[in-house]
Amino acid sequence: MDRPVNNSAPNRPAPLVERQSFGDQLRAFFRRNALVFLVLALIWLIVQDVFGTHGVLAMRRSQLERDKLQSEIQQMNTENQKLQDGVKDLQSDPATMEKIAREDLGLGRRGELIFKTAQKPAESPVPPVPTKHWYSIFK
Repeated sequence: MDRPVNNSAPNRPAPLVERQSFGDQLRAFFRRNALVFLVLALIWLIVQDVFGTHGVLAMRRSQLERDKLQSEIQQMNTENQKLQDGVKDLQSDPATMEKIAREDLGLGRRGELIFKTAQKPAESPVPPVPTKHWYSIFK
């Protein structure tokens, strides 16, 4: 049936366990957890590649800024070309020179009479608000 349990320890000495040095314990720890360290390192590299200073998101942001600046440069080049054409016309085209002399400077040819009229003030688009008189309070 059941055997009686003997809780008393025999008088034999405990086996000697060889103590490992700290370096051996550390090596054993890294060997046991090598896969965990490799996975964590891989995750860290992926996070840096996506969100880091030179990652995918930063590169995309830089590309969008570059495209915006290139469109601004193109717009300024177009405006610059128009201004250069205008300067060329002012220097060489007599019709442009005459137009500016007539409109901006108010000059005319010999024998011409120039009549300057005062410009009519622009009408306000909003009708004026009627004012109330002191006697309208009693009505």
